[in-house]
Amino acid sequence: MRKLGLLFICCIQFSCNSDAQEKINGVSFVASRDKVSQAQVNEVLNIHANSAAVMPFGFMREISSPEIIFDTDRQWFGETSKGAKQYIALLQKNGIKVMIKPQIWVWRGEFTGTITMESEENWKKLESAYDKFILKYAALAAEMGVPILCIGTELEKFVENRPDYWLRLIKKIRAVYKGKLTYAANWDEYKRTPFWKELDYIGVDAYFPLSDSKTPTIAELQKGWQPWKDKITAVAKANDRKVLFTEFGYRSMDYTAKKPWLVANNEDNVNLVAQANAKKAIFNEFWSEDWFAGGYVWKWFIKHDASGGASDNRFTPQNKPAQEVIGSHYKAFKN
Repeated sequence: MRKLGLLFICCIQFSCNSDAQEKINGVSFVASRDKVSQAQVNEVLNIHANSAAVMPFGFMREISSPEIIFDTDRQWFGETSKGAKQYIALLQKNGIKVMIKPQIWVWRGEFTGTITMESEENWKKLESAYDKFILKYAALAAEMGVPILCIGTELEKFVENRPDYWLRLIKKIRAVYKGKLTYAANWDEYKRTPFWKELDYIGVDAYFPLSDSKTPTIAELQKGWQPWKDKITAVAKANDRKVLFTEFGYRSMDYTAKKPWLVANNEDNVNLVAQANAKKAIFNEFWSEDWFAGGYVWKWFIKHDASGGASDNRFTPQNKPAQEVIGSHYKAFKN
């Protein structure tokens, strides 16, 4: 009996240790003009991803416009609720969990963090419009049994100016959706986000500057993470919540870790090693931490064969050495 008892305890300890290693190994599944196919989902399975962020879109004409246009026939299929539902159903069929992450696009690509209304009347109009937008996808998340809903992405000025609205919105969302909630705060925003204790995860779009080097080494990048990691850990502990990197990624170009948030089209030299090193460093630093829930690689296009490649200097890791890095690390932390 004593031996059986010791064996039972060991089994429990092994189970607990295994659970501690389980992470959200995700991809940001980019909305397309087309439906997603099984062959395209297979490419997500090939890198051992267990989760995908599905991202329907709403559109604003300008930073100060209170109107949000969404779910129209003029949008790409994947940007609509119909498209999101098809993506989710096929991903779930393959055992891939989903986070619905509705996002706003402002005309000409202006940064959503600066959305600000010029009058109280327009603030209230924006709040009403955002209610309709996000509650549409909260209902879809409930209908599809999606485990995580992201209630907003990089909306710092909206949050800063209307904190009471966001508290009311969270209550409205929880009335229709019983899964876990997060918010995707920009890397320089998350410390000021006031409602983390009302959510289940601290969401961070993790574009932290780490190095000024053209091709930073893994060791250099990990050293660059230390001051940021200390701050992230402090916020996690203060709010008693795990951190989820709602986006993380690096472009395959020179100086990729200097200003990782840059999205502008440019002709900077392709640097596949820098991108791969940056991926290795972020996995090394975070995936073994108990307070870290995992994250979603930015970004993954459904047309895998036509995406990325050796001459591409954009964010996607597809058909680059960084893809192998992701697959290897996701496999090591596979559920």
